[in-house]
Amino acid sequence: MLNVLTLSSLFPDATRPNFGIFVERQTAALSARPGVDVRVVAPIGLPVWPLARSARFRGQAALPLRESWHGLDVSRPRFVTVPATGGRFHVAALVRALTPVLDRLWAERRFDVIDASFFFPDGPAAVALGRRYDVPVSIKARGADIHHWGHAPATRVQVARAARDAQGLLAVSDAMADDVAALGVPRQAIRVHHTGVDQTRFQPTDRAAAKVALGVAGPLVVSLGALIPRKGHEVVIDAVARLPGVTLMIVGEGGEREALAARARRQGMADRVRLVGGVPHDELPALLGAADVMALASVSEGLANAWVEALACGTPIVITPAGGARDVVTSRTAGRIASADAGAFAAAIGELLGQASDPWAVRAAVRDFTWAANAAALHSHLAELAGRRGDATAS
Repeated sequence: MLNVLTLSSLFPDATRPNFGIFVERQTAALSARPGVDVRVVAPIGLPVWPLARSARFRGQAALPLRESWHGLDVSRPRFVTVPATGGRFHVAALVRALTPVLDRLWAERRFDVIDASFFFPDGPAAVALGRRYDVPVSIKARGADIHHWGHAPATRVQVARAARDAQGLLAVSDAMADDVAALGVPRQAIRVHHTGVDQTRFQPTDRAAAKVALGVAGPLVVSLGALIPRKGHEVVIDAVARLPGVTLMIVGEGGEREALAARARRQGMADRVRLVGGVPHDELPALLGAADVMALASVSEGLANAWVEALACGTPIVITPAGGARDVVTSRTAGRIASADAGAFAAAIGELLGQASDPWAVRAAVRDFTWAANAAALHSHLAELAGRRGDATAS
């Protein structure tokens, strides 16, 4: 039996059911494999008192410290974050909070490996705790955990040190692996570990009927991602403004909502842009299946789950050359890679709207992106790390 301790500060809970849902899916698929036992520690960062009592954090503060979450054993310790410090103290606070929790889990049943599913602050904390329990540590790079925390003045040294000290490294794409290697790690030490998608739920549907259900007539473009500057929704708004008769639905939550709504009004297209907010993950297949194009003008990415989910629904994508874009846009049937400006995106979206693509041919671009394949690769990787420790102990 391989006993895995999964550490992830990016994990759903009752107050944020979509937050890190891809980590939950990966963990659940790993847990379902024969010979694997997984326990999850999903720490929650709360600001110093009295900010932690504000309405924004009250729900997270009230979450159970340990629960069964969709069949997974999940512990949710709290750690203190200090505003305006750039994350400098996150790791030390996280280690203090995790130590008693992991001591209890260790006493219940020892784990063979720590699987940190996000690079910061999870990775450096996992390395410190791996030393405490003398178990190997794997860290996965996903995107902002390297692109932001790996370069921010207050945290870059901690991220780079963790990359060098971890026994195993994973990255969501080839480009992401190159970015990790730039921290001073041999590229051959980093394995590419693609995300998965539920191919039974995310698949082509009757697009015309799906549009009717959404109350949409004519071409539909969906932009799916958090409402933050890095996702580039404003570029997609400006692009669709150049495409008369095209409806744009922006799916996600975040602080840019009012700015995006104002932009649509300035472009004279408020009636063609719908800011629908967050959508439960189970409802995404119907929405993506209705779209003629999924467009996302990200400044940076690892390998966005939105790309894979759209393609699995038979919907071609227009994306920037960020991260693992070329891992998924492998043909002109799958979509276009365009620079993050309105003209380039409008041209690319227009081309896709003008081509009669077979949704099942579009879907072929991600036929190998399954949770079963993802879990099998992760199982093999973690078992290898645990095996190396066993061999070293035996010798």
